[in-house]
Amino acid sequence: MATFLSKLGRLAFRRKGVTLLLWLLVFVGMGVAASSAPAPPADTFSMPGTESQEAFDLLTEKFPDASVDGATARVVVRAPEGTKITTPATRTEVERLVTELGVSSPQVAGVADPYESPAVSIREDGTTAYTVVTYKVPAAEVDDEAHDALDDATEQAREAGLTVEAGGDAVKIEQAMGGTGEQIGILVSAFVLVLTFGSMIAAGMPLITALIGVGIGISGITALGSTFGLSGTTSTLAMMIGLAVGIDYALFIVSRFRAERVEGRTPEEAAGRAVGTAGSAVVFAGLTVIVALAGLAVVNIPMLTKMGLAAAGTVAVAVLVAITLVPALLGLAPVKVMARRGRLRYAVKPLSDRQRRRAARHEAKPARRTRPNLGTRWARYVLRHPVIVLLVGVIGLGTVAVPAASLELGLPGEGQMSTQTTQRKAYDLLSESFGPGFNGPLTITVQSVSADGTGATSAGTPADARRTGDEIGKALARTPGVASVSPATANKAGDTAILTVVPTTGPTEKKTEELVHALRDTADDLERSTASRILVTGQTAMFIDFSQTLDDALLPYLALVVGLAFLLLMVVFRSVLVPLKAALGFLLSVAAALGAVVAVFQWGWLADGFGIDAPGPIMSTMPIFMIGVVFGLAMDYEVFLVSRMRESYAHGARPGEAVVDGFRYGGRVVGAAAVIMMSVFSGFIVEDNDFVKMIGFALAIAVLFDAFVVRMAIVPALFALLGRSAWWLPKWLDRILPRVDVEGERLAGTQPAARSPRESTLVG
Repeated sequence: MATFLSKLGRLAFRRKGVTLLLWLLVFVGMGVAASSAPAPPADTFSMPGTESQEAFDLLTEKFPDASVDGATARVVVRAPEGTKITTPATRTEVERLVTELGVSSPQVAGVADPYESPAVSIREDGTTAYTVVTYKVPAAEVDDEAHDALDDATEQAREAGLTVEAGGDAVKIEQAMGGTGEQIGILVSAFVLVLTFGSMIAAGMPLITALIGVGIGISGITALGSTFGLSGTTSTLAMMIGLAVGIDYALFIVSRFRAERVEGRTPEEAAGRAVGTAGSAVVFAGLTVIVALAGLAVVNIPMLTKMGLAAAGTVAVAVLVAITLVPALLGLAPVKVMARRGRLRYAVKPLSDRQRRRAARHEAKPARRTRPNLGTRWARYVLRHPVIVLLVGVIGLGTVAVPAASLELGLPGEGQMSTQTTQRKAYDLLSESFGPGFNGPLTITVQSVSADGTGATSAGTPADARRTGDEIGKALARTPGVASVSPATANKAGDTAILTVVPTTGPTEKKTEELVHALRDTADDLERSTASRILVTGQTAMFIDFSQTLDDALLPYLALVVGLAFLLLMVVFRSVLVPLKAALGFLLSVAAALGAVVAVFQWGWLADGFGIDAPGPIMSTMPIFMIGVVFGLAMDYEVFLVSRMRESYAHGARPGEAVVDGFRYGGRVVGAAAVIMMSVFSGFIVEDNDFVKMIGFALAIAVLFDAFVVRMAIVPALFALLGRSAWWLPKWLDRILPRVDVEGERLAGTQPAARSPRESTLVG
C-alpha cells in the first residue's frame, strides 16, 4: 500500500499540470451534469415494516381523493380581548380570512369553515377557533407563491385586530443556516490553519481541496438524484462530513510533506513519502468512515440509507483528492508551503546574490537549542504518569456519560421550535384552547376483512363501514389517555373507515407513546370480534415508530461499525489491542457526548445559556448521525496519530519513544484538525432552532472528548502501560492478515535523504 501510494504521489507531483487538468475536467463535468439533470424528487419519508407506514399506505389506496399526502396548514384565530369568535364583527373578519385562504393559491385544495362545525373548531368559551387549509401537493412541493399567499392572508387578519398564527407542514420554515456563527467557525478554521502551518499557501490547500471534493460529491448526488431517487436533503450529511474529512485528509498530507522536507528530502521525495505514509493512513481512515456511513442501511429507513451512501461516496472522493490533487498542488508551491521563516533553506531554484548573503548570515548565527514542542512535552508527561492520566480521563468521561442512561428519543415538532415562530405560537394556542393532545391526533384505520380467516377485504356499504368504525371508536375511547374519538368516516367502497383519536397529552410526551402501544394492544383484541383490520397511524404514531426503529437499530449499527473498523485497524496496525482500545475509546467519547446532550437539551441544564426554549426528547436521528460523523473523525485522529507511533516502532524505536515520536509529529496536526471541526460545528449552536443547536453542540462536544481526552490522553496512557504488548499479534493471525505497510517500512530510503551540494549550503 505505502509503495503504491508513494509512486502515485510522486507521479501526481511530477505531472502536476496533467493532474490538475484532470481534476478540473471532473469538477466542471460534474457541475455541468448537475446543472442539466432533472430536478431532484421531493422528500419521501417511509419506514417499511412499521404499522404506521402500513396504515398510511392503506389510506393512500382506500382514500385516493383525500390526498393523505397533501400538505396542510392549521390557522388559529383568537378574537380580540373582550369579544368572541361568534361576535358579528369578528365573524365577518374570520370569514374573510377563510375566503382569502381558499383563493390565495392554485395549490390550495380547500379550506374548512370553522362555523360549519363549531363543536369541533371553536373553543367552548368562543374565544378561539381554527381552520385547516389543505393543499393538492405534498409539503416539499408547496411553492413560494403559496407560502407568500398564506402569510399575506394571515397578516391582513392581524391588521384587522385578530390574533392569527399558522402551523402545519405547509407553513414556511424560516431557515437560519449560514449565519454569523457558521461564518465565525470558518474564520476560526482559517486562523488555526495559518497558525499551524505559518504559511497562507499551506493553510489554503486543505480548505481549497476539501471544497473541490465536496463540490464534486454534491454535484454527483444532484446529477444522479432523479435516477436513484435522491432528494435535495440527501446531500446534507454528505456536505457536513465531506467537508470535515476533506480538510483533515489534506491537512495530514501537507503536514507530512513539510516534515519530510525538514528531514532534508527533495520536494518529490517528500511528496512521495507523504502520500505513502500519511496517504496510507488517509485511505484506511476513509475506509472506516465509508463503513460507518454505508452501515446506515441496517436501520432499514430508505431516507437514511440514501443519505449514508451519498455521504460515503463523497468521502471516497475526498480520499482520492487527498492522495492525488494535494501532491499536485504541492508541486506548484514546494517552497511557499513551508513556514515563512527559513524558506531559503528549501529553495529549489538558484538563489540571487542577495539571497545567498541572507543565507550566509543565517548560517553564521550560533545554533539555538531546539526545544521540544508541546506534543512532545505532553507525551513525556503521560509516560511518567500513565495511571493518573488514564483514571482522570476514564472517570471524567464516565461521569459525563451518566445522563445518557436517561436518553429519550423523539422527532422535532412545532412544540420545540423557537417561541418567536408562528408555528410555535399556533401550537401553544391550540394546546391552551383545545388540550395538549390536539397537536398530536392519532388516525385509526378500520378495514373490513372476510370472516374466513383469509384476510381478504370484505365488501360492504359506507354505512356498514361507519357503523363498525364507530363501535371500535367507542371501545378505544375507554382506553386511559384518550381525550376524544371522532365519528368514523367511510370510503366509497365501504370496506374501510377512519377515525381520529385525540390524546390527553402532547405528541412528544412519554404518556402519548404509551397510549399508542395501548391502542394497538386493544386493537389486536378487537380485530377478531369485529372481523376488521385495525391500524394506528398519524404523524405522532409515525414519529413514535421512527424513534423506536432507530432505537432498535442503534446497537446493531454500533456492532457493525465498530466490528468492521476493528478488523480494518487490526490490518493497519498489526495488533489486537490497538484497535480494541480505539473502539472502546470511541464508545466512551460517544457515551459522554450523549450524556452532555441529555443534560443540556433534555434535562435543561444551562438551557438559558444556550438559548434553549423547550427542553425535551433528543431528536431520534441525532445519535445515529453523531455516531457516523464522530466515528469518522475519531478514526482519522486515531489512524494518523497511532500510525506515526507504529512507524517509529517499526523502525526500531522503543514503545515509549514511539509514543513521543507520534506526538512530536502528529499531536499538533490532530489538535489543529480537532479545533477546526469544533469551530465549524459550534457555529450551529447559535442558530435559532433547538434541534440545529443540538446537532452542533453534540458534534462539537464529541470531537472535544474524542480528540483531546481519548486520543491525546487515554490512548498514550494505555500505550505506556502496555509497552510492547500493545503491538502483540498472534502468529497465526499475523500469517493470515494481509500486509498493507501503512508505516512505510518497504519504502526505499527510510533515512533522511542526502542533500545536494547547493542545498547543503543553504541550511541555517
